[in-house]
Amino acid sequence: MKALHLIAFILIIVGSLNWLSIGLFDTDFVLYLGATVAKVVYIVVGLAAIFEVFTHKSICRNCGACGDCGTCSTDNKQA
Repeated sequence: MKALHLIAFILIIVGSLNWLSIGLFDTDFVLYLGATVAKVVYIVVGLAAIFEVFTHKSICRNCGACGDCGTCSTDNKQA
């Protein structure tokens, strides 16, 4: 599951940087790969984002219920 999380995170970064290039320079770098490949990339990046939305809190040590973020009742309890 950790490897899938890492792959999804990298895909989200790639997608975000592509949107930044579209916003700043009106250049879509993914389209340089060809229309069919670009469509596949867009779908995979979108699926990665959906995966992260539903699994991030349970995977991330900073967002999960057992982390040391100080927001849940189990943090900082003395044994």
